[in-house]
Amino acid sequence: MKTSHRWALNCLGVDPLRNVCSLPEGSSVLDPYHCVDPPKRVSSTRRSVIAALAGAALAPRVSRSAQKATAFALIGDRYHNSDYIRTGLNRTIAKDLGITIDFCDETKMLTAETLNGYKLLIILRDGMIWPDGYPDESTNAGWVAGGKPKLVFEPIAPRTSAKPQFWMKPEQGKAVRQFVEGGGAALFLHNVTHVGLTDPDFRHVLGAAYTGHPPIRTFKVKVKNPDHPITKGVRDFTVTDEQHYMDYDKDRKDIFLETVNEEGLTFQKQGATAPGGWAYDYGKGRICYLSPGHLLTVLWNPEYVKLQHNAVRWLLRQS
Repeated sequence: MKTSHRWALNCLGVDPLRNVCSLPEGSSVLDPYHCVDPPKRVSSTRRSVIAALAGAALAPRVSRSAQKATAFALIGDRYHNSDYIRTGLNRTIAKDLGITIDFCDETKMLTAETLNGYKLLIILRDGMIWPDGYPDESTNAGWVAGGKPKLVFEPIAPRTSAKPQFWMKPEQGKAVRQFVEGGGAALFLHNVTHVGLTDPDFRHVLGAAYTGHPPIRTFKVKVKNPDHPITKGVRDFTVTDEQHYMDYDKDRKDIFLETVNEEGLTFQKQGATAPGGWAYDYGKGRICYLSPGHLLTVLWNPEYVKLQHNAVRWLLRQS
């Protein structure tokens, strides 16, 4: 079954259009609880024939449903709507490259068990969760676009501490490290450097940790190494986006992209230029990081689409 949303499988197995029963994994042959019309009594001979036919039809169906997608994508946080990420990557990676992706926004799902069987891990999210809610509605696009109307409620919802927490547990960082060391590939996008602040194993794989970003502004994305397979055919391009800054830990020869504010606008004391993309082999696997990605228009910038295509092909050793 080729789909980018495999969490939404039909667990009942009923085909309402044909008014017949298709059997889900683990159900018995002609189980009346999984049929629209309960079966009539049949002879033992007919029952054996039906069972054999049903078993033969079921085998490929079960095999297909048990098959994982190529990629597992952990996406979305308070400041990055998971819908724009899913929409963006569904076009640039799933549709364009024919790569099946299981999207998920539940951080607890990033485990060794989950990653087992996938070839590619994609992450576009930060390192925070807000289990007690938010201090305000400033990240709600509808409320902001509506002019931030006064919030009036009756009764008033109880106030909470509304403080962020780091979500990555040590076993999750180890799971990512072991996945890539064992031959898996990882595509890290945009604000994932923030996760690098929270776990040493994850930071060792990613190769960096977030130091901040200025408000959204226009900057140029420049190719530093035009000979790298990921930058093949890519020209410098301009975006209006969050320009992310980070402490980079690895060999600087692996940086093939940089972001530059050509108006000379700096961030804190870190200058107008920051690493914009890097890639390297890690154990038996590979990783790539690309920093743009706060807006859908950025994910779909034609030159950035080329980078995403090239990165996935390089990560999966297709180039």
